[in-house]
Amino acid sequence: MTAKEKLTEGLRVFITDVAQGFFAITHNGLALLGVSVMFAVVTLTARPEIRQAGEVYLMGWLQTRQAAESVIPEDVTAVERTTATHLGDLPKPQAAVASWLSKKYAVAPEPLAALVAEAFETGARVKLDPTLILAIMAVESGFNPFAQSPVGAQGLMQVMTKVHTDKYAGFGGKLAAFDPISNLRVGVKVLQECISRAGSLEGGLRFYVGSANMDDDNGYTAKVMAEHGRLQMVASGRNVPTFTQAVAPIAQPVKPAEAGEKVASLFAS
Repeated sequence: MTAKEKLTEGLRVFITDVAQGFFAITHNGLALLGVSVMFAVVTLTARPEIRQAGEVYLMGWLQTRQAAESVIPEDVTAVERTTATHLGDLPKPQAAVASWLSKKYAVAPEPLAALVAEAFETGARVKLDPTLILAIMAVESGFNPFAQSPVGAQGLMQVMTKVHTDKYAGFGGKLAAFDPISNLRVGVKVLQECISRAGSLEGGLRFYVGSANMDDDNGYTAKVMAEHGRLQMVASGRNVPTFTQAVAPIAQPVKPAEAGEKVASLFAS
């Protein structure tokens, strides 16, 4: 017998032995399992109290598991993600503005307090009147952070997210458009660009709404400036009526498709 034949015969014997051993183990294992099951059945038949106790335990375990799966998980860190603060934590002028806006636009004072504080902080940093920022939010979205226009303007300040995707890069991406603070900050950047391009506040507002090259802005600039003036008076401590009906977000000055194209062209360069 050659060396090759010896090697082949050795492999065959090895594989045969392994197969027989595996069969013996599994056969014995199945036999042992069968004996165990039979013993358990006999025991439960002879001792009904054991069967009853097992049924009670099993039912209790299933109910506990079902209850655990149906409970809504709590998250004690959720408050850290909220955009809200107490009016009492704000300086008096800011608290007055937040309270006034809360009444006029039927929005809870705590989230408005956080937005007002952010508007004052951001406004001071970029040298824009914070009441102007708040007036734009009021007219654009009525302080609805999830608002979206027919042309794709989103969030509190109705920023054209697709046009200004780059501005959201520092906030983690364009979904940050629905984070109130991120939307406010990006909206302020857009407003700064608009005012710089126009050379005036009123002209900047026309750029902001996408009507810079049109004869009419559908009253947008006048509405923003009027609300801006009212908020300035509120911040100074004057008593300004809120009226009975909140100012609804205005419509686009032109057809939605045209407005979207014009706004995009203004900032594409």
